[in-house]
Amino acid sequence: MSELTDMPRSFHLSRSLKLLSNGFLSIWCLIALFPLLWVTLMSLKYPLDAFSANPLVVIFGPGTLAAGASLNLLDLLLVILWVAVAFLGIKRWQAEKNLGSKNWLYLGISIGWLFAAVILAELSGALKDLLGADFFLMTPLLGMTTEHFQSVWIEQEFYRQFLNSLFVTTGVVSISLTVGTLAGYGLARSGSNWAFWILMTALVFRALPHSVLVSGYLPWFINSAEWLRPIFGEAAPTLYGQPWAIIVVLASINQPFTIWMLRSFFQNIPRELDEAARIDGCSHGEAFVRVIIPVMWPGVLTAGLFSFLLAYNDYLVAALLLDAQNQTMVPAISGYFNRETTSTDQVEAVAAAVSITAPLFVLVMVFQKQLVAGLTQGAVKG
Repeated sequence: MSELTDMPRSFHLSRSLKLLSNGFLSIWCLIALFPLLWVTLMSLKYPLDAFSANPLVVIFGPGTLAAGASLNLLDLLLVILWVAVAFLGIKRWQAEKNLGSKNWLYLGISIGWLFAAVILAELSGALKDLLGADFFLMTPLLGMTTEHFQSVWIEQEFYRQFLNSLFVTTGVVSISLTVGTLAGYGLARSGSNWAFWILMTALVFRALPHSVLVSGYLPWFINSAEWLRPIFGEAAPTLYGQPWAIIVVLASINQPFTIWMLRSFFQNIPRELDEAARIDGCSHGEAFVRVIIPVMWPGVLTAGLFSFLLAYNDYLVAALLLDAQNQTMVPAISGYFNRETTSTDQVEAVAAAVSITAPLFVLVMVFQKQLVAGLTQGAVKG
């Protein structure tokens, strides 16, 4: 019998309270998801439908349908199959307790399949040619087009900004977790009050507005070649516009928070684990890598997610310290919206904005089990 069944009736939530809490949660989810769903619909329509004042026009896209761009029943079935295969693969990976190399390979194939939309497009086109336009699966359902996504990613080379963002986020997460795990473990095991208050002081630095911090970095970035000329001579590099340079800036801004979070996770791990590993012949380093880190896996993933979100969603640091050639996605999208453009360009900007949400959904969907465990582990003391 479950614990919930064994609980006294007086401890159970009343039906009205359950209804109220579930209703509030449903309304909140609807309010939170509505903007994303709406801009996604807009990105799949021609401007005449996308900017219509009639919501039904935006949803069904009659103008887009009249122009010959549509979602038919075959496309819908292929999309469902495409997402289902990736989703089942990810769920299979989540169900495995042993995260070996085969499971990581399986996860990589699932995510690759999820992002390989070109396969779906080619398959849909081949089936349409094979079945013919009169086949019942070719019946149009909605006016829908992916031309704006193709224009942004291929013609306007938005993939360059994606690669820049991937480089920056990978660097920030790697530095933050490497330094954070070592420093957090040391602080959790040292018990020093001085170290704790130094960390609290550093957290004040993390809480400052980024505009204050960037204003201090900007002169050094611009004049870096002059500062470095005595060391490197005429080959002195400039930090301004270099993606690797803002990795250091973002990592330094985020590092106190990462250390504080990982310190809290390490404090929940009994010291007896360290002692048992030492008795079995492990050094401090071996005990940390082979015993502590596997137990800390959910906590490390949680800290890594926060580091990822800081770097991935950053606007101000990248906009001020990177040049146009090396911009990341968020500042680039802002530039799309702010320039003098036609309505088609505006829909393409919306398509670019929708595109950058996909990695976030995949990240949460893949690691949701570990994230929940990590947040729970950090919230419970002892």
